[in-house]
Amino acid sequence: MNNPLTHFDAAGRAHMVDIADKQTTHRIAVATGSIRMLPKTLALIAQGTSKKGDVLGIARIAAIMGAKRTSELIPLCHPISITRIAVDFEIREQSASVVCTARVECNGQTGVEMEALTAVQVGLLTIYDMCKAADRGMVIEGVRLMEKHGGKSGSFISGD
Repeated sequence: MNNPLTHFDAAGRAHMVDIADKQTTHRIAVATGSIRMLPKTLALIAQGTSKKGDVLGIARIAAIMGAKRTSELIPLCHPISITRIAVDFEIREQSASVVCTARVECNGQTGVEMEALTAVQVGLLTIYDMCKAADRGMVIEGVRLMEKHGGKSGSFISGD
């Protein structure tokens, strides 16, 4: 039986997956997650009155940088030539939260799921960092892959 955990060889040692024989295809991944906070903290973000400036603008740039540096952070990820990164934030007043969604694309031999997930995490962590003086109880939650396309395994769309 083949080991479904592809980052381990037959002897159980960690290794970087060989993608040399994989077909180059257009690959897309979309990830999302949110950060919950006090309503007054959300108001600071929405009004742009945080002491540190434009929280969502800075978090967007941080998310993009996170996606670009994923292979430096996740030990067995391949460096990927990303062709597009789009990061969006949605303020949800009812739940006092900000939702981050990242879409990453490449033309390559391996997918960009990790890059999209890293972008979301780094974006949300940046919001936490910029607002922690006002609210140390913020909670990052629900970070997940929503969809991926391209490659031999085809498409995945989350049931959420």
